[in-house]
Amino acid sequence: MTQGLLLISRPSFVSFFFLVVYMLQEQEAHAAEMERTFIAIKPDGVQRGLIAEIISRFERKGFKLVAIKIVIPSKDFAQRHYHDLKERPFFNGLCDFLSSGPVLAMVWEGEGVIKYGRKLIGATDPQKSEPGTIRGDLAVVVGRNIIHGSDGPETAKDEIKLWFKPEELVTYTNDAEKWIYGVN
Repeated sequence: MTQGLLLISRPSFVSFFFLVVYMLQEQEAHAAEMERTFIAIKPDGVQRGLIAEIISRFERKGFKLVAIKIVIPSKDFAQRHYHDLKERPFFNGLCDFLSSGPVLAMVWEGEGVIKYGRKLIGATDPQKSEPGTIRGDLAVVVGRNIIHGSDGPETAKDEIKLWFKPEELVTYTNDAEKWIYGVN
């Protein structure tokens, strides 16, 4: 009998091997489901002092802030941001409003952050937003609806690229992730 050697029977080793493979696959699947979205608190939300409350709602949901800055966009920049609405009658007014004061630009990360971020925000028209949503609780009229959020993966990529340089996006592990997603 040899002291100090740990002998593992073949069936135990095989089970352990498959357990490790399964755990690695779960981590890969989890990483693949993580996404990023662009969220902006518009000038009305900034001027009304709603930054902390809005950030708090995203943090309490379990999303991770990976980029943030405050800017006053030019009208040209606002037009690039809202390029898809160029033919709409409210386009110029919307661009004037976005460029009228400070905007808090953010990138949030998490599983389903685009879809659930939109749910947190509520309908574009605050009158149609459910209570408990940011717009439902804090906004009154559609022209001053406090916040913008990407509406899909491609839009999110485009908006993040427009508002942030790659080096402004931070990648890090948040200790709360294991409690939110169940991944170690």
